[in-house]
Amino acid sequence: MTEIAFVGAGNMTRCLVAGLSSHTPWCGVILADHNPEKLTELADSFGTAIAESSQIAVAQASVVVLAVKPQAMKAACLEISAQLQESRPLVITVAAGVAIAEVSRWLGGGLSVIRAMPNIPAQVQQGMTGLFAGPNVTDADQAIASRLFASVGETLWVQKEQDLHAVTAVSGSGPAYFFLFMEAMHKSAISMGLDSAAALKLVTQTALGAATMVKAGNESPEQLRQRVTSPHGTTEQAIRSFEQDGLRTTVQQAMIACAKRSETIAQELASED
Repeated sequence: MTEIAFVGAGNMTRCLVAGLSSHTPWCGVILADHNPEKLTELADSFGTAIAESSQIAVAQASVVVLAVKPQAMKAACLEISAQLQESRPLVITVAAGVAIAEVSRWLGGGLSVIRAMPNIPAQVQQGMTGLFAGPNVTDADQAIASRLFASVGETLWVQKEQDLHAVTAVSGSGPAYFFLFMEAMHKSAISMGLDSAAALKLVTQTALGAATMVKAGNESPEQLRQRVTSPHGTTEQAIRSFEQDGLRTTVQQAMIACAKRSETIAQELASED
C-alpha cells in the first residue's frame, strides 16, 4: 500500500520528497500532477512513483498531501473526492488561505484534514511549518503530519485556524523580509567599497550567526540587540538611524498587510461557490 500521495508536484512537494528521502523512508510515495515534466524530473531525482492521474495516486494512500495553488484547490479536491470518501485517508493541505471547512466540503465531508503553512527554507531542511488540525483529526494524525514536516525543519501547532494568517505573515512570507534586508545590506556594502563576493559573505554569515544566537534561547532578540549596542558606539548610530526612520512601524505594517491578504484570499475562495 502507498503510504503517502502528493497531488501537485511543485516546489513544496519537491522539498518534502527530498526531506523524506533523507530521513527514515516511508512505505511508499507517489506523485500526481497535470505537468508530466515535473513528475518525470522528481521521479528521476528521488525515485518516487508517479501516477497518470490524481485519482490513481490517492486510491490506496493512507496520507494525501494536496500541494496545489489556492486557486486550484477546489478543482483538485473535486477530482479525488469520490476516491477519498471510500479510502478515508488523512488529508494535509499546503495552500495559503484555503480554510479546512472549504476543503472538507469539496471532498464530501467527514475526513480528517490538516492545514500546513511551510516556508521556502524547507528547500534546505531549515523550514518552519505552522499546522492546524481540523475537527476529525486524531493525535495519531497529528503525529504523522509532525513527522512529515519535521523532515524539512521545525513545526508549530496553532490552536485556532485564524492564527495561520499570522503564521503566514511571520514565517510563511518572512524569509522574503530577511532576503530583502540582506539584499539592502549587500548593496550598501558594495557602495562602501567592498566587492560583491566579500560583501555577500559578510552579510550571510552575520545573518546566520545572529539567528543561531537567538535560536540558542539564552537571550531574547531584544536582549541580544541591547548587548551589542554599546553607548555612543558604532552600532548605536545604526540602530538610532533605523529607529528614526520608523523601522519597527514599517515591519509591523508590512506583516499586517501580509496577514490581511491571506484573509482576503480565504474570503475570495469561499465566495466562489
